[in-house]
Amino acid sequence: MNETATDDHDAQEKLRELLKKFRFAMVTTRAQDGSLQAHPLTVQEAEFDGDLWFVIARHASAVRHIQADPRVGVSFSSNDAWLSLTGRAEVVTDAAKLEQLWNPAIEAWFPQGPGDPDIVLLRFDAEGGEYWDSPGGRVATLLAFVKHRVTGERLEGENEKFDL
Repeated sequence: MNETATDDHDAQEKLRELLKKFRFAMVTTRAQDGSLQAHPLTVQEAEFDGDLWFVIARHASAVRHIQADPRVGVSFSSNDAWLSLTGRAEVVTDAAKLEQLWNPAIEAWFPQGPGDPDIVLLRFDAEGGEYWDSPGGRVATLLAFVKHRVTGERLEGENEKFDL
């Protein structure tokens, strides 16, 4: 395996590891007037295979934006990790995939169930991104912050850009 393939594999493994920390995402689309708009959505797939799936209302502004310009950004944040992805999204009508993704949390937004004609899926295909991660989780981050306050040393963490 060449170095680039190894790097790509490492980036994908790190991405899978990071995605487990996040449930909610901000999906940023471009409106017709060119302005950027972020939409809070829940990631519906637990495993990352290159795509992320979201359930959304057919009439949502994000759907119109993506149909006009499929380039989107997806960002995630937790107490000790941050992830920003770039790629393309598409609106998908797929009853079998919706049934596969369906869970009680979705029902809170769509009480008519997966047969609701107002439901569509967004499939996001990541092309690249950047992450920031504090090794060791919350406790290590807190200790690093205390160390910084006492010694003045810079906080340590991981930061890397990657292509998929």
